[in-house]
Amino acid sequence: MSSTTSLNAPQVKAMLLIVADAVIAAEPYLSEADRNLGDGDHGLGMARGFNAVKEKLEPLDPSEGIGKLFSTAGMAMISSMGGASGAIFGTLFREGGKALSAAESFDSEGLGKMLHSATEGVMARGKAKPGDKTMIDALHPAAAKAVESAGLPISEALAATAEAAEAGRDASKAMIATLGRAKTLGQASIGHPDAGACSIALILRTMSDFAAAPTAA
Repeated sequence: MSSTTSLNAPQVKAMLLIVADAVIAAEPYLSEADRNLGDGDHGLGMARGFNAVKEKLEPLDPSEGIGKLFSTAGMAMISSMGGASGAIFGTLFREGGKALSAAESFDSEGLGKMLHSATEGVMARGKAKPGDKTMIDALHPAAAKAVESAGLPISEALAATAEAAEAGRDASKAMIATLGRAKTLGQASIGHPDAGACSIALILRTMSDFAAAPTAA
């Protein structure tokens, strides 16, 4: 893996557009994950949200700043997805925009600030905590790893953060859902990962892959 210290604004824009494409392409996977625990619409909502992200980001001049790129993505999700997922995933990216509002590059310190702030915001909004079998079970350990990785090249920090999110996603399989539609399943929710945790892991893995690519260096 190449060691990319940080990403500039045009690279961040390219990364977010690639994340959008990855989420849109993963709609069947995310919908299936949600069907195992809920009403099966998570993938469709995520695809709708990230199509809106592409629509808003593609014409945006990256010289407006890294924070503007993230906050624009967050607002696009909030306005297009609706419901809890729109609020929660929109909050994730809007908090990223706030944390990076003055940043001239996207580095590991910014990643840690972004994910820590996003996790606090999402937990406050959704009232979920680790162990409830929600996206928090991927986001919380990812944020902790990102904070721990401050000072590393962004490529290394994102790789560690993505691994933490994937471990959290996998750990959610053994949990009993205590929030949302899945709560009614009780013991039957065991054995399936939370769909939101799957989305978090996918987003962070795609970001990591981008930062590791030679074109991002």
